[in-house]
Amino acid sequence: MNIAKLIRQIKKPVLLLFIFMGLGSTASFAYENNGLTKKALKPFKHLSKESATCASCHRNEHRSIYQQWGRSKHFGANVGCYECHKADASDPDAIRHKGFQIAVIVSPKDCAQCHSTEVEQFSKSHHAKAAEILGSLDNVLAEVVEGAMVFHGQSPVAVNGCWQCHGSEVKVLPNGDLDPTTWPNTGIGRINPDGSKGACTACHQRHEFSMKQARRPESCGKCHLGPDHPQKEIYEESKHGINFYANVDKMNLESAKWVAGEDYDAAPTCATCHMSATTELPITHDVGDRISWTLRPAISQKIDAKAIKMGKDVKPWLERRNDMKTVCTSCHSSKMIESFYEQFDSLVNLYNNKFAKPGASIIAALKEENMITPVPFDEAIEWTWFFLWHHEGRRARHGAAMQAPDYVQWHGMYEVAHRFYIEMVPEIKELIEKAEKKGNHKGAERVHKLLDEILNRDEHKWFLGKMDDKTAAKRAAARTKFKKRYVQE
Repeated sequence: MNIAKLIRQIKKPVLLLFIFMGLGSTASFAYENNGLTKKALKPFKHLSKESATCASCHRNEHRSIYQQWGRSKHFGANVGCYECHKADASDPDAIRHKGFQIAVIVSPKDCAQCHSTEVEQFSKSHHAKAAEILGSLDNVLAEVVEGAMVFHGQSPVAVNGCWQCHGSEVKVLPNGDLDPTTWPNTGIGRINPDGSKGACTACHQRHEFSMKQARRPESCGKCHLGPDHPQKEIYEESKHGINFYANVDKMNLESAKWVAGEDYDAAPTCATCHMSATTELPITHDVGDRISWTLRPAISQKIDAKAIKMGKDVKPWLERRNDMKTVCTSCHSSKMIESFYEQFDSLVNLYNNKFAKPGASIIAALKEENMITPVPFDEAIEWTWFFLWHHEGRRARHGAAMQAPDYVQWHGMYEVAHRFYIEMVPEIKELIEKAEKKGNHKGAERVHKLLDEILNRDEHKWFLGKMDDKTAAKRAAARTKFKKRYVQE
């Protein structure tokens, strides 16, 4: 009987795993329980003695992990526990276990033994730097405003929240244990004891490391969802997401090469656009390699703008955009793609010019004139401004980038406008009055002039009742037509 036929006849996956070991007690177990011949076991004897020893114990101690590994490509390639977990005695997190030198954490440095290209690409990405958030306003919220440093000198909010997506800086205690404030953690930008950055398991769930799982939008949804960056929800609203869930059985998610337009054509996923191969582009693990705008900060800018200012040589934004357009051509015409980007750019520029730049300039003036304190989040206007750009502004921009109209409008620009006109403007006026009463006439005058100049721009004049006659007449005519269509006589 050939081995392929033998494997097909085995009903329970766990028995197949036992066959794999082919050494020591595991091989004996497989032989005795399945009546297999030593000849049938011979193809599996390439597993290392160390991994065979690990598996002989962990198949009983951690059955789920063992079975997941048994379904993995690692299993098929005779890559076992030790090949991934082995460590040098000099490694900061090395421990002695059952006579072997191992590390609990499998870092990108370890994965690079076999996947060097992927790790090199990932290391250049924004994902690899995700743990560098200590000075951000988000971190101030988690450690000070929402939390307190009560968990071994750390904030439970940061440990259980921020760091689980962004990544922790994993610390090793004097006794060799991993610090429970920093581990367990699969944050995408995790800083590992060996100095490497990242966690491959953030996307490739251990110990199966399924391509099918990593290619689904839910994999990205661990981090990319919620009020400030709801990419998963945005995707689900888009036609891309609707098509994916309707045709998931046609997506060929387990294909080895998974080229858009060849192996599947029903819909793209996050991986399709940001990472996967096309007929013209190779796979990349730098998820920003095809992104032309950065939509994260208060004011959006082209993805290479900051690096250029710092004198760094990076891939130009236009080249990145052309690569993304190449992905789009797997399903769409060039004219449609060009028109989409015109629409997208128009929304980002509108947000920047109408709300983000004016808002940022006012906040900066308030700080410079000592009209608000240097302490973050201790005054209402700081929360208002944070909501405007960090939550609502991001939702609008990401909605436009990924074709989710409800996130552009009702979850986005509608809330940006409300936040600006109905909350931020009155708060600015209140701060001007307060400054006047305290004798800060210079500061009050500067901010008053700035606000007045902003509100008298064409795009804001409506708020002052100064809409020009031509625009007012056009709005009135449109309103009349609307009433005739929908309002009963």
